[in-house]
Amino acid sequence: MKKFSTVRTALAFALLSVSLQAQAQSSPASSKCEFLPNAPDQHTVVRGDTLWDISGRFLQNPWCWPQVWDMNREDIKNPHWIYPNQVIYFDRAANRLRLGSSPDGMQTVKLSPGIRSTRLEDTAIPSIPAHAIEPFLSRPLIVGEDELKSTPRIIAGTDGRVYFGKSDRVYVRGNLNEETLFHAFRPGKPLKDPVDGKLLGYEAVYLGTLRVDKASTSPDVAHSMIVENAKEEMGAGDHLVPVPPTPIINYVPHVPSQPVNANIVAIYGGVSMAGSYQIVSVNRGEKDGLDIGSVLELYRSGRTVVDRADKAVIKLPDEEYGKLFIFRVFDQVSYGLIMQVRSPASVGDRASSPE
Repeated sequence: MKKFSTVRTALAFALLSVSLQAQAQSSPASSKCEFLPNAPDQHTVVRGDTLWDISGRFLQNPWCWPQVWDMNREDIKNPHWIYPNQVIYFDRAANRLRLGSSPDGMQTVKLSPGIRSTRLEDTAIPSIPAHAIEPFLSRPLIVGEDELKSTPRIIAGTDGRVYFGKSDRVYVRGNLNEETLFHAFRPGKPLKDPVDGKLLGYEAVYLGTLRVDKASTSPDVAHSMIVENAKEEMGAGDHLVPVPPTPIINYVPHVPSQPVNANIVAIYGGVSMAGSYQIVSVNRGEKDGLDIGSVLELYRSGRTVVDRADKAVIKLPDEEYGKLFIFRVFDQVSYGLIMQVRSPASVGDRASSPE
C-alpha cells in the first residue's frame, strides 16, 4: 500500500473540507436525516470511534452520515478519510457536518514541521465495528444446493485416518480451477424462509484452511493438500471452496436501491434472541436489491387485541425497534449486523427499507 506524509494528509483534508462546504450549499439532507435537537457543536475523533457512533452523536438516524456530508457512494469508494484527533463540526446554518474546519469556514488543520510517514489506512475510522463482522467476511457461510454439488471435497487422509487437523495431509477430489488456498466447511442446518418454508440454502460450518501441495492433472487421481489450520476436525466428505480476497470492511450505509421487505431467518449461534452487534440472516439477497451497506429497519409484528367495547379483534401496528446493517450478500440470503435495538430481535421479525 502507498504511504502518505502528514503534510499531504493535511492538504488532502483541506481540499475535502472545501469540497464538502461547496456541496452543502446545494443539497439538503433528507427528511429522514434529521439532527438531534441536543447535538453537540463538535466532536474530536478518538481511536475506537466508528462513523456510525460519531453520527449517532449528531443524527437521529446514524446511517445517514453520507447524506449529511452530502457525499454519494462514488465520492467515498476509498473510505479512509477520517482519523483520530480530527475535529468534526456541526454547521447548524447549513445543516451539515464538516471535517477539519470551523463553522465559519476557516480551516483549522495545522501543518507541523517535519515529515513523518505512516500507513493511514491502518488508523482510519471504520463505518461499523470491524471486529464484529471480520470472521464472517470471507468464510462460506451460506451454500446453495447447486453450489454444494460442484465443490471439491475431501475423500481420504494418510494412514487410513478418519479425521484430520493442522499439518495433516489430505486427498481431495474435484475441480480446483487453479486455486491454491481453500476453506473447508461442512453443510449445517438448512435455512428456510419463515414465510413460505422455501429452502434458501445451508449455513455452512467453517472447519479450517487447506493449501494445495500437489495438484493432480487427471480427474482419476486425487489432489494432495496440507491442512494449514483447523478450527474443528475435518473428515472425508467435507467440502472446499477457494478462499476469497480479503474484502474492504469500511462500508457506506445507504437505503436499498429498491424497496425491500425481509424477515429474520436465523440468529447466528443458534440462540433465540439477538441484541446489538449480533449477526442475523434475512431471507432477501442480491436478487432482491440488497447490497453491502444496505440499512434496514427492524419491526416486530403488532399483536392482536380484543376491543372490550364491541369484542372486535384489532391488530396493533408493527413496532419499529432497531436497525440492521447488511454486510454480506448472497443470492437469496444476506447477513446483517444489528446496530441498535430497544428490545431483542427474534426469528421472523420483519426487516424493511427505511420509510
